[in-house]
Order: sequence, then C-alpha cells, then structure tokens
Amino acid sequence: MTASTTSGKRKIGIINSGGDCAGINTVIASVVIAGSQMGYEFYGFELGWEGLLDRKYRQLTVKDAHAIAHLGGTILHTTNRGRFAAKVGTGQTVGIDPEILAQCKESMEALGVEGLIVIGGDGTLSGALQLAQTGVNIVGIPKSIDNDLNATDRTFGFATAVQVAVDAVDKIKTTAFSHNRIFFVECMGRNAGWLSLYTGVASGADAILLPEFPTSPESIVEFLRERRDHHRQSTIVVVSEAFELDGQLVTLGNDYTNEVIFSGISNQLIRRIEKIAPNEFEMRNVVLGHTQRGGSPIADDRILSTRFGTRAIQAYDEGQFGHMVSLQNDRIVTVKLEDAVNQLKLVTKDNVLFQAACKMGIFFGDSVPQEKKHLLDV
Repeated sequence: MTASTTSGKRKIGIINSGGDCAGINTVIASVVIAGSQMGYEFYGFELGWEGLLDRKYRQLTVKDAHAIAHLGGTILHTTNRGRFAAKVGTGQTVGIDPEILAQCKESMEALGVEGLIVIGGDGTLSGALQLAQTGVNIVGIPKSIDNDLNATDRTFGFATAVQVAVDAVDKIKTTAFSHNRIFFVECMGRNAGWLSLYTGVASGADAILLPEFPTSPESIVEFLRERRDHHRQSTIVVVSEAFELDGQLVTLGNDYTNEVIFSGISNQLIRRIEKIAPNEFEMRNVVLGHTQRGGSPIADDRILSTRFGTRAIQAYDEGQFGHMVSLQNDRIVTVKLEDAVNQLKLVTKDNVLFQAACKMGIFFGDSVPQEKKHLLDV
C-alpha cells in the first residue's frame, strides 16, 4: 500500500500492541476525531509494531472513528509477540535490535508518517521508549487490564475487566452457597494483584491471594477450617494468576516464545489443599481468563479512554514527545516514558483499598493481620 501525499495534512501513525482490552477503540476514535480537527490524518498500523515494520496499515477517518468508539477489542488487531518485544518474564527490559529500530524509522519515512501515538502497557511502552530515544516523535497512552503501569493512577481497560470479573463472582457465589462449596476464582493480572484485589473487594470475596503477599497452603487450610468451624460452609477465594506456590509461579511451559504464560494456580492450590486436608472440603476452581479482556468498555473506561486520547493528541501537537499521558488525582497530565516503565506498580500494605479489605476481615494470608469479626455467628 502506498501512502497518499495529496492531502497536505501531517500524518501520524497509531499503534496498539500487547494484550487487548476494552477501550482501545475508544482511544483510537478520540485521537482521530480530535486530531482531524487539528489538521492531522492518521494511519493505524495493524498487529502493533509488526504492522509498522511490514508497512501494513489502514487509514483512519472520522467516519471510522465514530463507528468504533463503543466497540471492544481493537480494529487494528494486536499481538504480544514479534520482533519488537522489549519486556519478558516479570518485566526485565530487553534491548531491541538496532536494525529493527532503524527499520521502523525507514517505514515511517517511506510512508510520510512524522510520529506515533502508541497505546500499550509496560512492554509496549518500553519498546516505544527505545524508539523515542532514536529521535522518533512518540506520545504514549497507558493501556492494561492489570493496572500495573507506574506513574498513572489507573490504566484504561482495568475498570471493565474488574466489572467482568465481579459479574462472574456474583454468579459463582450463588452456586457456592447452594452446594456448600469452596470456589477458587482465578483472575488475570500478571505480576500485579490489582485486578484480584478490586474484584475480591467489590464482589465480597472471603479471601484474596495476591502475588505481593505470599502465603502457604497450610495457612489457607487453617483459614478454611476456621470458617467451617464457624458454620461458614461456602467460601469464595479470588486468586491472582501470578500467586506463587512454594515460591514458584505456575506457568504453562513452552519453547516457542519468551512470554511467560500463567496457567493453573487455582487448580494447583486445590490439589495441595486436598493433600493437606483430604476429603475435608468440596472445592472447585473457575479460571476467568480472557473473558476479562473481552466485551465493550463500561462507561468509566469509555470516559477515561476519551480523556487519554484527546490529551495525547494535544500533547503531540505541543511537541511533548517521549511522554505518556497519565491520570493523577483525576487530572490528565503527561509524564516521561522512562518514569512510566522504570518499575511495575504493585499492591502495597499502605494502599487504601487494601487496608479497607483488611478491616473487613478478608483473608490475605499469614503475612497480613486479619480482622475476624466476619466469622462471628449471626
């Protein structure tokens, strides 16, 4: 495909990469609608950085934007593999091949694209930072259901993922109660526990197991026995996919990608508990998985995505390259890309929601003091 040179407008590329989530299309739409009024035209590169490298793109018009603003997923498609991977495992930065960076710049020059709006999480924006350091004009937008990106209070996609998970737990609670069962509900979130924390608190879970607060299967058994002894026969345990068992992550082994694929912590916990306390509990597990990524964005994410998109094109127009838009104290500001990706944002004991959960008596493991008022007979 050959770029048009007849419009005379300044051309900006839009890239989304990494995992999909609700709100990407809303961001794209807001960038295009606001930016078109400022004299820009937009090329959306398909499959993230791979589309830029292969010069595979589609022109994005205002008409396109109005048609996609409410849709889930991304019309540009996405991937978390490829030649531009900048993070592996638990977030270790990987230097991108200089030839790949040069190829990106060559593609932009050939297409007449002067800069990029990059939508992504820790890995995508770490790659964007490396490309920006070569002189490419880039403004980032934080995207992640994990809410683990530093320097922003929240990422878009998170609120919708929480709502999907809460809706699921609400349904699981009724069957757990009916059968006097213990359910382990496995949430996504990679190395941060935000999704599990918010889901657990909002749904009234009895226990939340986070990667930030390791605990032993023995302490979980003690907790379950205590609930049983106080006539609490059904229990909901929300567990993060990155919760460690015996200090080890439960992952799907593979030899075709550097990506760490979490798989099966809820099932492994049930197996361990059964060994420690055979036939004491009736347990089931539910893995929410990619249901948390799918579907249309809820209103909160549509609003945040619109605010991010319009502020990003404004930042680009003002020449704030090498920056990311950020939500701080309900204001959209810009921060340096390196400040956004220099470390993951993790749940800490001074987090106000975590503290509220502790006061509600939610069990987090033997490393966290627990109120026990919820165990009193009523």
